[in-house]
Amino acid sequence: MKIHVRPLLWAFFVCLFLIAAKEAGAASLASYERISDDSALRLALADMIQSQKPDTLLLIQPSLQNIPGGEKVQVRTEDGGAEVLLIIARELKDAAGAKLYGFYPGWVQGSWVIAVNKESGLVSRLRLFLKNDPNIYLQFSPFDDGSEKSYCSIVVYNAILCQNSIIPLAFSTILTNPLDKTLKIAGQTCPLKYFDTDNLINTDTINFIKTVQEQIKDFTFVDDGAMNEKGQFVYIETGDLQKISESPGGFNCSGFTKWLIDGMLEPVSGELLAIPPLKAPVGGRGNNFTQKYESLDPFFGLDWTRNLAIMANSTLRSPSFATLEEFEVRTVPFDRIIDRKNANAVVNYPNYLDNAGWTMPGLEALLFTLAVNQPGRLYLAAVNNVQYAKTTADNPRGLPHLRTYFHVAALIPYFNEYGNFQVAIFESAAETSIKDFVGRYSPDTCVNLCAVPIVLPFAGP
Repeated sequence: MKIHVRPLLWAFFVCLFLIAAKEAGAASLASYERISDDSALRLALADMIQSQKPDTLLLIQPSLQNIPGGEKVQVRTEDGGAEVLLIIARELKDAAGAKLYGFYPGWVQGSWVIAVNKESGLVSRLRLFLKNDPNIYLQFSPFDDGSEKSYCSIVVYNAILCQNSIIPLAFSTILTNPLDKTLKIAGQTCPLKYFDTDNLINTDTINFIKTVQEQIKDFTFVDDGAMNEKGQFVYIETGDLQKISESPGGFNCSGFTKWLIDGMLEPVSGELLAIPPLKAPVGGRGNNFTQKYESLDPFFGLDWTRNLAIMANSTLRSPSFATLEEFEVRTVPFDRIIDRKNANAVVNYPNYLDNAGWTMPGLEALLFTLAVNQPGRLYLAAVNNVQYAKTTADNPRGLPHLRTYFHVAALIPYFNEYGNFQVAIFESAAETSIKDFVGRYSPDTCVNLCAVPIVLPFAGP
């Protein structure tokens, strides 16, 4: 039997959550090291699992339980298909940890999901949320031979980090162990830094984003538009001044990324970047086959973002950092992702593709790891895919197959003032969400990323 919530009551809970999230930013209330212990409750639930059949677990009604420190948690069960999900849900709180919302979504920091296999009646996996984010969790599963070992994995935005790392703890022990003891051992093989982001809150990045958000309110989109080294609105292709009808001028996606970089460089160098050098080929991209298509400008977005990154890193850091090897993102700490649209199948995530970058399905996870490992940076993105000529009787294969870089954007992964992960995306003088950005492209679309340090003041030329 599933636990059903009446539609109106569920709508109330959703509205309550949205209010709470707006006020608290779904805030991380504390480091995972300060989560109140609920091991006594988990021990009691372990005994209950052993004494009852899985189907009877579904008859359990949601109840509130007290744990040490006076905190209340909700215990409930849900039907997970082949599993019964026994959930220990912490209560959503505000940023200060003082205001309680009476809502137990199941992913608040310190919440557990205990999965019981319906056929065997055994616990098959444990999921532990160490941040107030449903997309980030630890997962434990039993070792194959039932020994005093277990598997541990970290999932961040559907990417699997350290998949099935072996930790020297029996699975049954993890179920009932005090949390601090389990994490102390798990942390020896799994990088728990991905759950402790309070120290990664970067006020410069937050202020930079706020400044850009304020300044772009009056911007307009102009096809092929940019600002030249004299501060004049021109067309990128010809360098001609923009038409009076487009006054006071505007940007396309490429021109806008230049404006962002100019805003950080001008206070340092006293100059705006010239446009022609930004169009120069960089990095040995292309080959003899693509040479005859250069007039179509297929590599424009790649050359543009790389040249901007070279200029920015040379000025804001040093010329030694102005190389592709230094600023281009070419490694990630994961090689598998969960395909939520395909029955949660675990699939391989492709390695970096030279001059193309990374496929869209792993982008949000990649940005999360970059925010942890390289905070305080924005990433100039060159979006690209393989374009095919029209298929005809004379050209049945649709040749040529030419990789084209058709869009650029600025991606800024960061942790807000509550320690929660967010991505600010600016493109064509507008802000976009990560969901919209990824969702508009096919899974095989790639994005090449060039890192640029965020430095204040931002002049906004």
